[in-house]
Amino acid sequence: MTPERFIARWKDGSGGAERANYALFLAELCDLIGVGRPDPASADTEFNGYVFERGVTFREAGEKTGHGRIDLYKRGAFVLEAKQSRWKDAAKAIPGQSDLFTAETDRGRRGRADRNWDVLMLNARRQAEDYAKALPATEGWPPFILVCDVGHCLEIYADFTGQGKNYAQFPDRQGFRVFLDDLAKPEIRERLRAIWTEPHTLDPTKKAVKASREIARHLADVSRRLEAHEIGGKKAYDPEEIAEFLMRCLFTMFAEDMELLPKDSFRDLLLRCAANPEKFAPMVGQLWQAMDKGEFAYGIEDKVRRFNGNLFHKAKVFPLDREDIGALIEAASADWTEVDPSIFGTLLEQALDPKERSRLGAHYTPRAYVERLVIAVVMEPLRADWAAARATAERLTLEGDRKGGTKVVRDFRDRLAKTRVLDPACGTGNFLYVALELMKRLEGEVNEALADLGGQETLTSLDRHEIDPHLFLGIEVNPRARQIADLVLWIGYLQWHRRNRGDAPSDPVLKDYRSIECRDAVLTWDGAPLTKVVDGRETTPNARRPEWPEAEFIVGNPPFIGGKDIRARMGDLYAEALWKAHPQMNDPADFVMYWWDRAAELLARKGTKLRRFGFVTTNSITQVFQRRTVERHLTAKAPVSLIMAIGDHPWTKATKDSAAVRIAMTVAEAGAQDGALFEVTREAGIDTDEPVIELKRTDGRINADLTVGVDVTQTLELKSNAGICSPGVKLHGSGFIVTPAEAAHLGLGRRPGLEKHIRPYRNGRDLTNHPRNVMVIDLFRLDEATVRRDFPEVYQHLLTTVKPRREDQVRKSGTKDAKDYAAKWWLFGKPREELRPALAKLPHYIATVETAKHRIFQFLDAAIVPDNMLIAIAGDDPFLLGVLSSRWHVWWATRAGGWLGFGNDPRYSKSRCFDPFPFPDPDAATRARIATLAEEIDAHRKRAQAEHGITLTQMYNVLEKVRGGARSISPLAGEMSPKATEGGNDRSRKAPPLPCRASPPQGGRLATPSPPTKPSSSTAP
Repeated sequence: MTPERFIARWKDGSGGAERANYALFLAELCDLIGVGRPDPASADTEFNGYVFERGVTFREAGEKTGHGRIDLYKRGAFVLEAKQSRWKDAAKAIPGQSDLFTAETDRGRRGRADRNWDVLMLNARRQAEDYAKALPATEGWPPFILVCDVGHCLEIYADFTGQGKNYAQFPDRQGFRVFLDDLAKPEIRERLRAIWTEPHTLDPTKKAVKASREIARHLADVSRRLEAHEIGGKKAYDPEEIAEFLMRCLFTMFAEDMELLPKDSFRDLLLRCAANPEKFAPMVGQLWQAMDKGEFAYGIEDKVRRFNGNLFHKAKVFPLDREDIGALIEAASADWTEVDPSIFGTLLEQALDPKERSRLGAHYTPRAYVERLVIAVVMEPLRADWAAARATAERLTLEGDRKGGTKVVRDFRDRLAKTRVLDPACGTGNFLYVALELMKRLEGEVNEALADLGGQETLTSLDRHEIDPHLFLGIEVNPRARQIADLVLWIGYLQWHRRNRGDAPSDPVLKDYRSIECRDAVLTWDGAPLTKVVDGRETTPNARRPEWPEAEFIVGNPPFIGGKDIRARMGDLYAEALWKAHPQMNDPADFVMYWWDRAAELLARKGTKLRRFGFVTTNSITQVFQRRTVERHLTAKAPVSLIMAIGDHPWTKATKDSAAVRIAMTVAEAGAQDGALFEVTREAGIDTDEPVIELKRTDGRINADLTVGVDVTQTLELKSNAGICSPGVKLHGSGFIVTPAEAAHLGLGRRPGLEKHIRPYRNGRDLTNHPRNVMVIDLFRLDEATVRRDFPEVYQHLLTTVKPRREDQVRKSGTKDAKDYAAKWWLFGKPREELRPALAKLPHYIATVETAKHRIFQFLDAAIVPDNMLIAIAGDDPFLLGVLSSRWHVWWATRAGGWLGFGNDPRYSKSRCFDPFPFPDPDAATRARIATLAEEIDAHRKRAQAEHGITLTQMYNVLEKVRGGARSISPLAGEMSPKATEGGNDRSRKAPPLPCRASPPQGGRLATPSPPTKPSSSTAP
């Protein structure tokens, strides 16, 4: 069927009910756009992936509340709701709205208001969204919602995030309605075909990634050559001025594509300059001067608009050769309307920064990840406000008060145009831009509603009540990033102004709002950033927390610096001032938590304008030092609550050279209330531009450790567990580690008594992978004189390998710990005095790696010195090993200890995992059975390692894959419990009830362990 025949056939329909027409219309539409018609429906809903009348079940709080049918459904693509506005007596009506749908209405609306038709389409959209929400969780939210007025119009809404929270007009306010006549256009038919067949290819961010990366690469080439240019053996140009020059170039390219300059005028100027490079600097310089003031530009032979702002106040131009001009021509030839500012800022920073350039395009945060947090913080409350305002306006209009309804919508638009978003660590502005874009999309819907209510005359004051960059506030300490962020916001604003309005803004095009401040967000002092020298020492007088601009929402991604690294990364002076300015914070807290703490304080403050805040943090937020900050605010007299949290989520794109960073997202609101906890159940393609992340939602009160339900972090340490578990020794000097050959050279085997002080040494990697077979010099309880007299070779070795480094650390930091370590340089930094007596009389003890993919406990020979990354448990009873290896304890440890590191691995914390755990006290037979199984498991693993040369990690990786959904793979593992010794990374695993009454391990005799059960002959130490 040709488009002309299809349009003619349906334009002059002869009447009939909606139910009799919609299926035929849609089937013929499928023919027109070249896709298959829907399949016959199956009795089993699970198989109905592309059908008419797909059944769904509505639920509230997990309970069934009703049933419905989707007019047309295509899994992974769309939900379509059909209505028919022309004919009376429509068979399908929304309850409570039947009077609207049986009314005679004018068909369609192009440029003039028709209230009945608008209400028809609006309610059909709501119904479609309800159907999408009712779909099984396994099918996910479709990217498109389609609303069809049969034979007349199709409205398109999209949400590519998979969250179903932000279905917005697609592609924009100007083009989301496809009228019957529009189907004559090939590009419209192709768009509909893609919605049916490849919906995610229409995600604008995917095209933008490619365009943004290509442009950044060209700019990087020019920047690199300018930086390398020398005059008289010295660098000719300042890198900051080069960056500013290239930013002016790229905005000029953007301006011509947006027709803020004559189309292709800058590109044509570059082409002329390529033939005569000496003309480049004067012609471009004069163009930029004209853009600053709104004057005639001789290079493009036209008067240009006044851009103003800060960008063109400086019009410095560098002379370029043909090759550099050619690179700019390539960049100017790109489609700047496809550039996504949310990632372009990061790519531009990488292109202009020599230190970052090697990572160009390989290390950035995918747009979908940023959008996930921005929607939760900013858009959910705004869309809830809009839904309430829209419902009120509809009610007033239906009651005959159209003026009142219009006022409600206009008041909401005015409030929306005053809503501020702050990113107090804004970097290159990607969070602020995403917030701007999503709010502009909402603004487009509001403007459409105003036009529906009163025609275009209601939009006459739009310029005075419009979302623009002055609402998006930032704090950024890096001057170049601040400039880029400002540029990113203006590019994004101008793109969306054109999409929503179809025209250009008034002069000046760029306004100098100065909404992004260049300063520190968590620390200031009198005279900052300059320090004050007093008695020859730098000081930070009156160090304090700086004020933040007032805003309704705070969102961002503060810097990831671990608490233990703050001093090393930021310097002694800054670290001491930071801790002094934030006395409520515990010093080991990660740097990002200082932002979290400040935002939480502002949120709980009386009379605050702040509604929500949300941050990306390290996924160690569930660890004790970060958790204390969150817990303090959750339990305060004026509490805040976590209304959305994801405890573990990929962040920056993974590459061959670096693992994907793992993060947590938290969103808070004032008061005590429940929230939605999300868990990543599947992730794929995280090393690509199109990562796939699937989430599972659990509702309830979210605890400080980002769990719902019982808060295991509130459990108390048991006295019966005291003194038996500890991290291993912390060396503070690699010189303590020696090979067996080096140990012999230092006197092992020759010097009497040295065998007590040079012992086998194991760290986490030694246990999970192939051991290094190294030894460690352990001089615990020996003074310097004794070591020098009895073991002179060892003394000299440590004197040259350990002592200088410890003294150097004193010069760098000067902390009390550093001074103590230097004073006793021949001893470990942390010798673990409390652990040694507990291990003294044992033939072997239990150890587990603190942070590891699989939670494995094993026996180690007592002669082995454990490293700080091992958790040592002073017990030789195999029953204790069995309980620790059990599913119950692994679940407990995972819940209480949390996750850490690039590998997103479970962390075993002594204070949270071992000390509060209620060990069972079974009958003698059960106890003996558990002990026997534990010994057999330990022996089996060590035998497999010895015979096959595989590591524990490899062994458990294979086990994890083989088991799949199986309950067990051997009588040994199966008898103990499902996945008893696996300890994998399934956070959702539910804990089974403990079958025994609680008691301390080893019957309460922890301080003096019971005699060891004789291990089987095959057990290796």
